Amino acid sequence: MNPAEFSGSAQAMSLVGFTAVATITLLLCVMTGPDRDDLDEFYTGYSSLSPMRNGLAIAGDYISAATVLGTGGVIALFGYDGVVLALSTALSLMLLMFLLAEPLRNAGRFTMGDALTRRMPGRCVRITACVVTIAALMPMMLVQLAGTGDLLAFVLGFSGDSLKTGVVVVVGALMIGYAAIGGMKGTALIQIIKIVMLLGSGALVAVLILNKFDWNPGALLGAAADRSGIGAGHLRSGLQFSGGPYPELDMISAQLTVVLGGACLPHVTMRVYTANSARQVRRSLSWAVPSVAFFVLIISVIGFGATALIGREVIAGADPQGNTAYLLGSMAAFGAEVSTTETLLLTTVTTAVFLTLLASVAGMILACANSLAHDVFAALATQPLTPRREMALARLSAGAVGVTAIVLATLVQHRNLQPLVTLSFCLGASAIAPALVYGLFWRRYTRTGLMCTLIGGGLAVLVLMTGTNLVSGSPHAAFPRADFNWFPFTTTGLVSIPLGFLAGWLGTLASGRTEATEQRRRYEAVEGRILAGVARGNGGA
Repeated sequence: MNPAEFSGSAQAMSLVGFTAVATITLLLCVMTGPDRDDLDEFYTGYSSLSPMRNGLAIAGDYISAATVLGTGGVIALFGYDGVVLALSTALSLMLLMFLLAEPLRNAGRFTMGDALTRRMPGRCVRITACVVTIAALMPMMLVQLAGTGDLLAFVLGFSGDSLKTGVVVVVGALMIGYAAIGGMKGTALIQIIKIVMLLGSGALVAVLILNKFDWNPGALLGAAADRSGIGAGHLRSGLQFSGGPYPELDMISAQLTVVLGGACLPHVTMRVYTANSARQVRRSLSWAVPSVAFFVLIISVIGFGATALIGREVIAGADPQGNTAYLLGSMAAFGAEVSTTETLLLTTVTTAVFLTLLASVAGMILACANSLAHDVFAALATQPLTPRREMALARLSAGAVGVTAIVLATLVQHRNLQPLVTLSFCLGASAIAPALVYGLFWRRYTRTGLMCTLIGGGLAVLVLMTGTNLVSGSPHAAFPRADFNWFPFTTTGLVSIPLGFLAGWLGTLASGRTEATEQRRRYEAVEGRILAGVARGNGGA
């Protein structure tokens, strides 16, 4: 079997697997979906998930298709730098566990807007929180929707643009159904199935790879270095950012962005609200963190295994960004002659990746829809909305967000989408993270400071991102024929994160003593709830 192609039997089995998993998961969403007038069930699933199931759902939301395909590709192409990126991903979830999870659960009810308005009520806060939520998650949705067409084209062996577009539309509609019909409980169930399949199939592939090298990690790393084309440099820091003027600082910027941004993205933090106590939050994350750490180990073995078994040149030839490295490594692990049993196992791997794409985007659509319905439509209504009407708006919002994502994904699918992934993490790190840290822990923080944080941090990212080499100035940029590259780093975090915190601090200082005193009094009134969970209210006005 060609190391960069699936056999006919593998393609047929994969198509059957994709169809079966789509049908079964949609049926499960219908069966577990909430009643038409039960908001708590739609938004939080009644907080009825056990810590284990909630923890697995958090891990499922956290491990997106961008993580599986993108990080696996970085490990295969750049070795050590990819492993550091994967470890930063796990560290990010630990940051959420130890710093933000319990205060977020105590402060919020359904959305990030709830958490922020616990002490700073106001429509402007909710609307801005919704805008930032959509701005942070929409780029990730586009990447994964566009990636769905490329993934199925690679696995099933077709190359027509019209077929890829059709796949994006059909799969996008399925993702909208997950979010609109299943709500929080339905999407949680899909995430649990996804993470179990992903960890199980990935562990099997990692075992097969290690077995080929006699269970000697040193032999695996040595073979990867030999077939990387760059020797020992594959196992040293700095390869990924070697083209920039400051590779060490560029790597620090990327790690900082992943650690802070990954912990604060709204589709991850919304799972915190499904726990019914602070103890459950801790127990849920005690399941999520080991699951993510285990996956980091798996993807590191598969990434290095792909390079060791088929070579860096083949991986880059299949996809310059390395997004097919996870699948190529899995194929190589089974060998050139694949039996029926091995074809079934390979089908399990491809189906797990396909389900990862479905579940990841469904969770993001749900987070955006919840924020639109609860933070915008409900807040702007002249009279309180009935639960049935708000749920209908949430489902319509899921459709609107999903359709927008589908249309945009079809327009950008032929470009390098790495800038969009980076944009999402940068917005999470530079706008959402400072707002949550200040809002949950700084007594003096004011509404003006909050608005400056969200808007200032977001604008800093958007302005700086246009000058990175991901957008222009390199052969693999989004606009490879243009060159308006003026920013020296690949990610904006090293500059935009401090600017986000600075904007909040300056905005608070500029608020005046009257507003600062009022906000301090408001914070003292809810401090016990936020930090210790003394009581749980309705999430703020």
